[in-house]
Amino acid sequence: MENYYEQAQKGAWVSILSYIFLSAGKLIIAGVTASSALKADGLNNVTDIIASIAVLVGLKISKKPRDNDHPYGHSRAEHISSLIASFIMMVIGLEVLVDAGQSLFMDKSEAPNLLAAWVGLGAAAIMGGVYRYNIKLAKKLDSQSLYAVAKDNLSDALVSIGAVVGIFGSQFGLPWLDVVAAFAVGIIICKTAIEIFKEAAHSLTDGFDEEKLGHYKESIGLVEGVKEVEDVKARKLGNQVVIDVTVKVDPHLNVIKSHEIADQIEHMMNDEHQIKDTLVHIEPDAYEKQK
Repeated sequence: MENYYEQAQKGAWVSILSYIFLSAGKLIIAGVTASSALKADGLNNVTDIIASIAVLVGLKISKKPRDNDHPYGHSRAEHISSLIASFIMMVIGLEVLVDAGQSLFMDKSEAPNLLAAWVGLGAAAIMGGVYRYNIKLAKKLDSQSLYAVAKDNLSDALVSIGAVVGIFGSQFGLPWLDVVAAFAVGIIICKTAIEIFKEAAHSLTDGFDEEKLGHYKESIGLVEGVKEVEDVKARKLGNQVVIDVTVKVDPHLNVIKSHEIADQIEHMMNDEHQIKDTLVHIEPDAYEKQK
């Protein structure tokens, strides 16, 4: 059975191969048909190749085992790869916007060939399929980097649709609409880059979903012997969650009994929330001690 990293890498490879095929086709057809929108779309796919490779490299580094100077392993390389992917996407998005802005003030009286629209439509269908594959895999694996790849796939499908709209519109005597579509492409690329950056930065700075923390706290509070859950902290390392919890127990319990409660919490977190790394700190309940 394939492990997490093998499955995640497969998703990255699907994206890379799709982007290589689509970028080559779009740029060639864009040159033949003189379509600014399709050219912008093709350039976007070129950077998508680089971004997907960055994710692939991050996944390969992430699977390295713990060592002396990486006691928690290398899982955060996955978050860093998502961050790099967002930077690459932002650069190309800004470049597309600049090119579209310049083209807007140029005389463009001739509409691009309709072939460009059909190529864009086919590309949108392909990327829609790749998105569905990767988003399903990302949810299954809870992989942030694969979520980033899937978001990129979806934005590419939308970008291609936007390009098609612009090209078809230009056939009705509005050739400038092709340039406007290219401008919309740039905005979508930048927006996706910002979203991916925010998610990666949130994880790298130990940000965590407050709602999930609440669920964890509630579950821990139900463990027999726990008088109070004083604190719960969690962070993500790749697709794994590491949790630190402080609970109060009866101060009259001996070390063995207290340790058993900690074990129960660890087992419960693994069974109910699939969290394999739970650090439990036991403290005496001051209220019980006063009795």
